Amino acid sequence: MPQRTMDFGRYGAGGRKSADLAGEVLDRLALEGGIRSPVTSRRGLDARLNYLTRSASGRRAMADAGVAVTRRTLRNWQRHKQFPSRDNLARIDAAYRIHRRRNVARHLLQRLNARGGTRVEIQPLDQSGVPEQRRRAITPVAEFRRLRVRNWDRIVDAWAAGEPGALDDAWVGQLQDLGSDWGTYEYATSVGFSA
Repeated sequence: MPQRTMDFGRYGAGGRKSADLAGEVLDRLALEGGIRSPVTSRRGLDARLNYLTRSASGRRAMADAGVAVTRRTLRNWQRHKQFPSRDNLARIDAAYRIHRRRNVARHLLQRLNARGGTRVEIQPLDQSGVPEQRRRAITPVAEFRRLRVRNWDRIVDAWAAGEPGALDDAWVGQLQDLGSDWGTYEYATSVGFSA
């Protein structure tokens, strides 16, 4: 049984943690139907501020992201009397993403768990830069794998909470369903799925 990779890239392998790639797919799914205008535009800023200031959890997300301004400043932003600094724009956008992620997690979880789970496609790590004697044996069949994740609860909970370590643990728990070569997919070049 393979173990977790401790020193990835030491011999020239390329790729990223497949859990991080899966988290990015979840981010894209969460932002579908969300605010499309950039935060630097007046429309994008107004939409984000309205979304965040509507609830206590949105205001908490702003505080968590480091938006520390007075009510007066916030009102001035909303009334177009002032415009946030570049740093505050980045923090507002981060707060929006955090709050949106938490709000859509339950719905996304239902979609991913529906009909017996969601099929995931994984491209393994890139070994083109690894010397021949150090390469992992990847059979042609194993170059690209499909996996049906039937229970997304731990993965989505860790993703929604923004906990990369917990997301990685939950993801590796699902990868082990691939059998003895699951370690080949702990780091990958791409992960894809839709819900």
